[in-house]
Amino acid sequence: MYSFWDVNVAMLEGSVTTLQMFVLTLLFALPLGLIISFGSMSRFSPLRWLTKTFVWIIRGSPLMLQILIVFYGPGLLFGWKALPRFTAALVTFVINYACYFSEIYRGGIQGVPKGQQEAGQVLGMTKSQIFFKVTLLQVVKRIVPMGNEFIPLVKDTSLVRVISVYEIIWVGESFIKKGMIWPLFYCMVFYLLFSGALTLALGWFERKLSYFK
Repeated sequence: MYSFWDVNVAMLEGSVTTLQMFVLTLLFALPLGLIISFGSMSRFSPLRWLTKTFVWIIRGSPLMLQILIVFYGPGLLFGWKALPRFTAALVTFVINYACYFSEIYRGGIQGVPKGQQEAGQVLGMTKSQIFFKVTLLQVVKRIVPMGNEFIPLVKDTSLVRVISVYEIIWVGESFIKKGMIWPLFYCMVFYLLFSGALTLALGWFERKLSYFK
């Protein structure tokens, strides 16, 4: 029989995996989303349509299905060695959320009046200077709603258990076979606290950016 301490240690280990998945996904998906948004706004038509098609496929298909394809696909299709489970899940999450972020970036960039870019050109600024000193500063305020995607990401991390990644719900679910239900409530409290902390942090960040109004 497992003691209360044993269960808590196991749940904490699962929590660490969940936190790692969340943090690493944001770390890689946020810059990748910006790069993808450039592709979807490119003046080179083949690149623009290829990028938009890719984003449409990723956003239109279930994340769980994408996890299964990334983990099992290389081995079944090409005979390659499968990626480690955590790595496969992370790659899938980064690509998926980068596509969602790219659309938010694109809307923010295109929402900046073109007159301001033209004014920068009149002042002799280069394209990169205009983007970083004029456009990007205003885009930051416009893409604050991107933070709303962080909350679903917290909950979506539970999907990695489909390929047996040792995250918090996988751990909690394993205790059901041992006749213990309370670890699932542990999971619920974890997600509620995590989501609540994110909500407070995003609200604080939005207030700090109020000077853009």
